Amino acid sequence: MSEPAYVSIAGEIARDIRSGVLRPGTQLRSYSELAKRHGVSEIVIRRVVDLLLRQGLVYTVERRGTFVADRPTLVRVSPERQMEDPEVTFGNESSDEVQIERDTSQIQANAELAESLGIAPGDGVTYVVTRATEGGRPISISDTYQLPEVDVAAADILEETVADRPPVPAHAEWLGVPSGGLVKTVHQRFLANDGRVLMISDVSYPKDRYDAFVFRMALDAQP
Repeated sequence: MSEPAYVSIAGEIARDIRSGVLRPGTQLRSYSELAKRHGVSEIVIRRVVDLLLRQGLVYTVERRGTFVADRPTLVRVSPERQMEDPEVTFGNESSDEVQIERDTSQIQANAELAESLGIAPGDGVTYVVTRATEGGRPISISDTYQLPEVDVAAADILEETVADRPPVPAHAEWLGVPSGGLVKTVHQRFLANDGRVLMISDVSYPKDRYDAFVFRMALDAQP
């Protein structure tokens, strides 16, 4: 799934901020100038600035404009970006080189996994381990379980649960977390409108990687 234009543009500006190309206090170009530069409408640029504001990277001053924050933060925005590849997600967050490793295999569901996916124990499941590094530093690892022959891009709902907890051994080893340490965990469920679970994923990040998590969901119009 290709990312929206406003996400791509915001990612470009975010990388310039975190790399120091745009220093604290620098005023961003006007909406019209940014729109012309990127070949989009001012409506798109307003969404760009809104995303940068929610990420804590900029602030606005009435009748003056938008400025780079003194202490840029790193905020994970969800769920609008979760269907894109991690190379894109982490690339938008970082000015360092990002590398992604994936191991994919077919496994048989145990009782716990079968219950989570609504299938029978022993049924086949696609299992993917995804590891991410940023400038050579481990920043994420996930275990994903997906029903075979299912297009997860067609999921209607993303449900996420965030918690600080001890990581499973494989995640602790990858992230270099000592015994008894905590990580930031995100449990994801991708669901169809009829309630079917299409994929589940357990993601671990270093506990101090993100300053905040932002969640967004579409609400059905009320009659």
